[in-house]
Amino acid sequence: MAGTERALCIALHDVAPPTWQLCQKLIAAVAQVAPVPLTFLVVPAYHHHGECQGDADYFAALEQARSQGSELALHGYTHLDEGRRPDCTWNFFWRQVYTRGEGEFAALGVEQARQRLAWARECFARRGWQAQGFVAPAWLLSEGSWQALREAGFGYTTSFSRFYLLREGRSLFAPSLVYSSRNGWGSALSRSGTSVSAQLLRAAPLLRLALHPQDANHRSTLLHCQRLVEQLLQTRDAMTKMEFAQRWSARCHDDASPNRFRASDRPV
Repeated sequence: MAGTERALCIALHDVAPPTWQLCQKLIAAVAQVAPVPLTFLVVPAYHHHGECQGDADYFAALEQARSQGSELALHGYTHLDEGRRPDCTWNFFWRQVYTRGEGEFAALGVEQARQRLAWARECFARRGWQAQGFVAPAWLLSEGSWQALREAGFGYTTSFSRFYLLREGRSLFAPSLVYSSRNGWGSALSRSGTSVSAQLLRAAPLLRLALHPQDANHRSTLLHCQRLVEQLLQTRDAMTKMEFAQRWSARCHDDASPNRFRASDRPV
């Protein structure tokens, strides 16, 4: 990426009525450090809960966050892996154990993926919202899902390790900093790993911090997150993923850039 500025994007994953109480704790923790914009990754029908429905306070809070500079992006439709059964032990482990069966777009065909993207967008449209970004649950995209996403007209997507400008065909190495909150020892290890990763990536043009609702269950993780955000803001500008995509897009003039990807490439 051209230029010398460095960015920080903080994304709040799995935003939905059933997770909103925990999401609010994460939002408050970040706000105590600084009033920075966040990217809310919204799941319209989380685990088939309510099919795009939620209480008025939930939608009012999202609308208020949007009006104050945060971004509402789409994060799947149900956040459940309901695709074809895993065909090998490795796929079973990755889809059913490691991601706990939530990689919704991990094994969909192109038509299935198109339908779910359409359903998710329709839910946003009912609220007068238009998402510029889409991030697959667990960052997993099948070949068919990747094709459907590139056809859908979104401006960007992200995988665990890269940021993609879909219209321009560009990608940038930008790994996510993420906590593990399944148990105490895993949470402690992930805090150490996140600190080390942030140091190793200190010169990267973009750092991404991915927060999940279950992170709010660990006070040590919340405190670590606050210290990390405070540290990163000393050398980085906080912005939404949409703003980063817009700034990067404006700089994309050299078609020979090594960061271009082919139509057949999939996020990794």
